Amino acid sequence: MRTVRTFQKNLFKGDFKKKLFYWGKQFEEIIFLDSNHKEHLYQDYKAVLAVDAFTAIKSDDRNAFERLDEYQTKTKDWLFGYLSYDLKNDTEFITSENEDQLQFPELYFIQPKKIWLLKEDTLEAHYLNMVDDEIETDFESILKVDLPNIASQPFRFTPKWNKEEYVAKARQVLAHIQRGDIYEVNFCQEFFVDYAQINPHATFDHLNSVSKAPFSSFLKLEHYYALCASPERFLKKENQKLISQPIKGTARRSANRTEDEQLKFNLQNDPKEISENIMIVDLVRNDLSKTAEKKSVKVEELCKIYSYEQVHQMVSTITSQVKTDYSVAEILKSLFPMGSMTGAPKCSAMEIAESYESTKRGLYSGAIGYITPENDFDFNVVIRTLLYNSEKNYLSYMVGSALTSLANPEQEYEECLVKGKALQYVVNATIVTEE
Repeated sequence: MRTVRTFQKNLFKGDFKKKLFYWGKQFEEIIFLDSNHKEHLYQDYKAVLAVDAFTAIKSDDRNAFERLDEYQTKTKDWLFGYLSYDLKNDTEFITSENEDQLQFPELYFIQPKKIWLLKEDTLEAHYLNMVDDEIETDFESILKVDLPNIASQPFRFTPKWNKEEYVAKARQVLAHIQRGDIYEVNFCQEFFVDYAQINPHATFDHLNSVSKAPFSSFLKLEHYYALCASPERFLKKENQKLISQPIKGTARRSANRTEDEQLKFNLQNDPKEISENIMIVDLVRNDLSKTAEKKSVKVEELCKIYSYEQVHQMVSTITSQVKTDYSVAEILKSLFPMGSMTGAPKCSAMEIAESYESTKRGLYSGAIGYITPENDFDFNVVIRTLLYNSEKNYLSYMVGSALTSLANPEQEYEECLVKGKALQYVVNATIVTEE
């Protein structure tokens, strides 16, 4: 059981959201979610912090969803964690043989002792009864947090492939499309740093301030870190309503207002980007129909342009009413991995991507989020994300783009660089100066 305590906005002091994040630094297990005050359909919280595991579950890809179902049924509580992309091996007959330096578990969830939910005008503490006598003291401690200073720390990321290697592989993938094996595939590459020692909290703080993405998240479980500036929602459940918001279509931003508007206009009217988005909308509609009440699948937004600090994105919103006899894990399994990170048809696209990519995706292309005691949930898509194994001092990010029959490999390579720009920048400009 949990004790819930509410604090009014007039009690907040300074940059409260940032203080809340840094206060969580003392705990071994941390999941911090930040909407960055973006106006986005179906956004519930401004920020969420969950810390200090009471219980936990981690799994490889064998029967992972069944184990999650059992764990959730047993706890009947808030759960926070992630699903890695390679849980695809639990949903399809696919294996992952590519190199994996990060070595994250495929699934990892915690039942946190302490949860803070920041809304527009209130802050809610949801503490397990065993620690509920600490709520007031913790709130006062949050208000007193001193925010760190930031200085520079250069790192050079190494690409797994140079441009020529990427273009050659992309052309091989395009040959599958031309033969009719698939219509579209999300094709990804890795950039990495060996022997990297970063301050994950300060680096995420900087990334978050640069990107201001609506589905940003910071995750620390043991020595596994995810510093995520995702603009994309995978799946949300509100009562019996499911909401999926895939992104397909990206354009850079410009400091010149006229040029920026032109870039946005070009994206809105780009036949290739529109066709990519519509293909994934059709895939998501099909996935949602597996668990949906009859005739309840609807497209609420089609190819709408959302503008973020680094990029313009083309987003669609698809919803359904899910049948009541499906569990949370069954719903997640029926749509996982998300279509925007696979391609179409989904299984064939995953097999082809696996055969040409050289790095196991792991948490990249997966999802970070939470499940509530009422069986609702909200998960992002893990893109624009730095992944860090502090035990191995290995730092990595992956980026991808959708290849269709209209794709130009050179242009797709440049799109990957645009997506990785903020990640490279913040690592090269972030280090905490302890006071």
